[in-house]
Amino acid sequence: ERLQREIERTDRAMRVSRPKSEGATEGAATYEPPFILAIESSCDETAAAVIDGGRDVLADCIASQIDFHKRFGGVVPEIASRKHTEAIVPTVMYTMEQAGLGFDDLSAVACTIGPGLVGALVVGVAFAKGLCFATGLPFIGVNHLEGHLYANRYVDPTLEPPFVALLVSGGHTMLVHVRGWGDYEVLGSTLDDAVGEAFDKVAKALELGYPGGPVLSRYAKDGDAKAIAFPRAMMHSGDLRFSLSGLKTAVITYINEQNKAGMSIDIPDLAASFTAAVVDVLVAKSLDACKQTGSRVLCIGGGVAANPDLREALAASLGKRGIRVIMPELSDCADNASMIASVGLDLFEAGERTGLDSDPQAHMPLRTRE
Repeated sequence: ERLQREIERTDRAMRVSRPKSEGATEGAATYEPPFILAIESSCDETAAAVIDGGRDVLADCIASQIDFHKRFGGVVPEIASRKHTEAIVPTVMYTMEQAGLGFDDLSAVACTIGPGLVGALVVGVAFAKGLCFATGLPFIGVNHLEGHLYANRYVDPTLEPPFVALLVSGGHTMLVHVRGWGDYEVLGSTLDDAVGEAFDKVAKALELGYPGGPVLSRYAKDGDAKAIAFPRAMMHSGDLRFSLSGLKTAVITYINEQNKAGMSIDIPDLAASFTAAVVDVLVAKSLDACKQTGSRVLCIGGGVAANPDLREALAASLGKRGIRVIMPELSDCADNASMIASVGLDLFEAGERTGLDSDPQAHMPLRTRE
């Protein structure tokens, strides 16, 4: 209760989730070591989680800053860093309390070390390294994007490479050939805007608020996806790269022209048409990636992976071609620490360790064995 009051005092707009696993508050007795504490602070979520050696989640808590960034129409890096600083201690302590563990029960501390906003990453990494220095626990730096790949293992614990993954978020849009855990080949990525960024900017132009993806999805379900003919950029480019800037500009130009002419904008139709333009390209490229690699499994990850139209279209289009589509739970599409803990567990068991002199990285490539 004291920790909960501290969280509320620090930031009344932040939300702390409950543990995922039933009986997590009963303590470590029902779980098997090693126990991994993970910390995630790459953008605007301060998250912590504890998992055991079987990847069962003892606790998974998130302190969100969304309400603070809404007024600006997007994440403000300096504000994100300040809020992480305020939330990191109570969030980690609350997570440990929910897991029923003490720091001396832990086997290692995993933490997102990149990619992301450097100022935000610094907070989580500094706390994790400080904790490791004080306790002697191993420090394990984790790639945030790899975490999104691992989120699919909570849906299907038997999932094994090779497979293709579509990563779509506010900062990244890419197709990855997962040849093995820890062995990734980027098949294609965006040349400019990420999908989530395009959703946010279109929502901002319509003055619908932030984050843009969820609000546009709500409008799109009542709109006509064929009402406005927006471009499908690079859909037939012959490669697996993406470009969202042209589409975003086309939508914003349409909005400006309608406003200038004094004509009303049918927001559901616009949202549905814009979403369809994005989804069509993502589905077509995903299918091409599976054909090129011979993969019969596609996984998705990232915040935009929660988009209902994308999930439905991937399942329908790839499913009828015999390609299995694995999608994380909606709560696991957003940034969270349980996915970071899952990567950390594999690295810990492989004997991987990160030096306490390691720095956060704004840009960090996925691991490869080549």
